[in-house]
Amino acid sequence: MINADVIRAYRRTAADFDETEHLKEHLHLLKQVRSPFYLDLDDFDRILRWKLRQQYARQKSLRSKNTEDIIRDITCLAFNISHEDEDYELELRLRLLTALRGVGIPVASAVLALCYPEQYAVIDFRGWRQIFGVEKRNFSINDYKRYLKEIKRLAAELGWLPQEVDLAIWEYDRQSGRR
Repeated sequence: MINADVIRAYRRTAADFDETEHLKEHLHLLKQVRSPFYLDLDDFDRILRWKLRQQYARQKSLRSKNTEDIIRDITCLAFNISHEDEDYELELRLRLLTALRGVGIPVASAVLALCYPEQYAVIDFRGWRQIFGVEKRNFSINDYKRYLKEIKRLAAELGWLPQEVDLAIWEYDRQSGRR
């Protein structure tokens, strides 16, 4: 299991660190001008390209069913829903985002992490492997909750955002040469 000391040096070393920061800043600025906050088709596509990289084309035809209006409405509802029970709120947000065609828990987590880096992280096989020491490629909402709990624990220890912890772990795993 990874610890804070291991990832400390990886905070800003990811190959896509600058792209990630620009995307987070873009989304932060959108939150200032869109009230209530939502994503449009272009914003959503930028996040998909960032998250999926070489796999972007894999489900493109399926994702093409997500119209501008549907993306706006679903993301608006997901981002603006609130509940006193944070776990329930997270579950609702993930369920709403995964209602979009071609969006599973990893992509939904990327949307949340880039829009709300202070609250969320991206789940994927690299992070899971480093946090729990086992290989896993398919994730449920409960898996995400479990993963996020560990990411937030490390974030508190490091004084970082959860999204920053996740990106550092991702880069650590990538540089270790494992696939």
